[in-house]
Amino acid sequence: MELAPYFKSIVDQDPMSVVVCNLEHEILYMNPAAVTAFSRRGGARLIGTSLLGCHNPDSVIRILEVVSWFAADPIHNCVFTFHNARTNTDVYMVALRDGETLIGYYEKHICRSPETARPYFLF
Repeated sequence: MELAPYFKSIVDQDPMSVVVCNLEHEILYMNPAAVTAFSRRGGARLIGTSLLGCHNPDSVIRILEVVSWFAADPIHNCVFTFHNARTNTDVYMVALRDGETLIGYYEKHICRSPETARPYFLF
């Protein structure tokens, strides 16, 4: 069974931003939430560009450090990078691997705000 469409659907349905990059820091994919969240910076037009160009010099240094850390050991897979107080989200860098080989990374945003919907409420 081909699982790729299922994995893409999981990421596409995530209400929080997911940005996927290769080891050259090229943005390969942004889920719909990321396209919307980064619309002022270009949204989907950012795909194919360098993630490093979207960050200040201090952040670029940190990103490069994290990717080196990911490459150093296959158990190095996730790093908390910062909390965005404006959106009440935590941001993580997560390693992407093919087996133990590092092939890229993604930036994952996780909301800290508690859910306000009623459980199992089907509008």
